[in-house]
Amino acid sequence: MNKNICVFCSSSDHLPEKYYKAAKELGNAIGNSGNHIVYGGTNVGLMHASALATKQSGGKVIGVIPELIQSKGIASDYADELIVTTDMKERKEVIRDKSDAFIALPGSFGTLEEIMEVITLKQLGYHTKAIVFVDVDGFYSALKTQFDMQYQEKFANESFRQLYTFVDTAEDAIDYIYSYTVKDQVAKWD
Repeated sequence: MNKNICVFCSSSDHLPEKYYKAAKELGNAIGNSGNHIVYGGTNVGLMHASALATKQSGGKVIGVIPELIQSKGIASDYADELIVTTDMKERKEVIRDKSDAFIALPGSFGTLEEIMEVITLKQLGYHTKAIVFVDVDGFYSALKTQFDMQYQEKFANESFRQLYTFVDTAEDAIDYIYSYTVKDQVAKWD
């Protein structure tokens, strides 16, 4: 069954090549497995690399872009569906509604904000979808350490580790999404 897989990632065109390579590998893995990408709707950075690779591998590209960013002239010109929203809040809601799973490639503040929001919403019971970090060349190692500190110091219940996973490759991310099953978890305030 086809899945709409959201990819959160950088919109920068000025990154080391290893990150573009990883983005293309993920796009290829999404398209080659018969799935589709839901992403931020631009033609720049890792967003562009992953979306274009998905398209070239036979997947559908669904872009969701706010008016402000579209007005900068960087909207995708190859998306099968390009949804223009009034603002970032609406963009994130549309992306969440259209997606069956979420993957974070390396990125900056926006990427972290978006993936952390879907983790928080899952923790609160608003959805039960798979969430995956692709840890390209240790990019997310410091974040994993921060998460461990939250568990160690009792800011987060150990059961919340099952809300997400870290993997090393695009193939591992797709495999995780297909093998993912919803698990019972401790509610935030139980």
